[in-house]
Amino acid sequence: MQNIIDRFISYVTIDTESNPDSKTTPSTEKQWVLANKLVEELKAIGMQDVTINNKAYIMATLPSNVEHEVPTIGFVSHFDTSPDFCGANVKPQIVTDYDGKDIVLNAKQNIILSPDYFKDLLQYKGQTLITTDGTTLLGADDKAGITEIVTAMEFLIKNPEIKHGKIRIGFTPDEEIGRGAHFFDVEKFGAQWAYTMDGSQIGELEYENFNAASAKITFKGKSVHPGYAKGKMINSMLIANAFINELPSEEVPEKTKGYQGFYHVHHLNGNIEETIVELIIRDHNLKKFEKRKEKIQKIARKINRKFAKQFGEDIVIAEIKDQYYNMKEKVLPVKHIVDIAEKAMRELNIKPIIKPIRGGTDGSQLSYMGLPCPNIFAGGHNFHGKYEYVPVESMQKAVEVIVKIAELTALPDFGLEQTKKTKKKK
Repeated sequence: MQNIIDRFISYVTIDTESNPDSKTTPSTEKQWVLANKLVEELKAIGMQDVTINNKAYIMATLPSNVEHEVPTIGFVSHFDTSPDFCGANVKPQIVTDYDGKDIVLNAKQNIILSPDYFKDLLQYKGQTLITTDGTTLLGADDKAGITEIVTAMEFLIKNPEIKHGKIRIGFTPDEEIGRGAHFFDVEKFGAQWAYTMDGSQIGELEYENFNAASAKITFKGKSVHPGYAKGKMINSMLIANAFINELPSEEVPEKTKGYQGFYHVHHLNGNIEETIVELIIRDHNLKKFEKRKEKIQKIARKINRKFAKQFGEDIVIAEIKDQYYNMKEKVLPVKHIVDIAEKAMRELNIKPIIKPIRGGTDGSQLSYMGLPCPNIFAGGHNFHGKYEYVPVESMQKAVEVIVKIAELTALPDFGLEQTKKTKKKK
């Protein structure tokens, strides 16, 4: 496992935080540092057709080593980290033979990773964990996935007796800001289907995700001297507050789970004259998703009617943009690609955890671009924050799952029938 540890640490110590305010791709120049390193590493381990385009999208090929026709499959991960928390100067800490007790991440700042709060820790007693030092995120999302894909490819190259078909791998920038698939060339990638290695705990296998939209709500006000403001001042901040209070109080991230959707206000900035509220809208069910978007517009219209005479124009402007959709619609017609991953896990004595993603992956967008793409665990926990950690044994198991999927899809009796179904239903 030392190879996995060394590779993972070499990736996470490179800052690749993406920036949602940037108009470039990648959104930050520093993502090129890891991208270029990955290109050289892929060449060094013996991958073929290694390419990187002018937007830092990486693709490479492991050629088939069987004579019979088998489907070309792919594995995809992203190398950017979330802008939600600091991703610079990551200092990973290795906890060997974890004893099930509190882990002191940072004694000076009294930052503790405790199983009393993060109960999933207890399932990893006796294992090796990689944590943060309490001042940054770790970057297991999704440098664990990249580590696993590269390690699996290296293993297959070093062990040619393991039979596999043609495998394509792809690494993307800017997934964390919703742009990871925007410039992914599905036709060039040339796989019949793929898997993102971007899930959390060991066993996760996902082919459902949120339908997602973002909303920017602008509130206009009128500034008047507060001593003489009666009947004249309109405080945009108070209007924004009234808007937020109209949203269902129980339908927020901290009060929902499973298939329950939500509204999430994540930015609020303003003064008397203008306030801007930014929020995201999420739901697995498309009809409920559309109703949620209409709810935003309905509240805006209600407030505008109230202030129509006093202001003379709309004081609430709601701009809503769809971000991605539930991949289930594109994966169900080729459900055998999920079944293969499930079979691979079971053969490795991993219990599959099949559940909806309460988020999105590159795979959700790629599925709508013609590349069905379920999501497989990468092993990490508590993404996007200082309590992020990953068990090394989970990464090792993810490597084994990739190898097993490659083996299963290369069997002579795998059935070209399945392949034809995939082509037909794209």
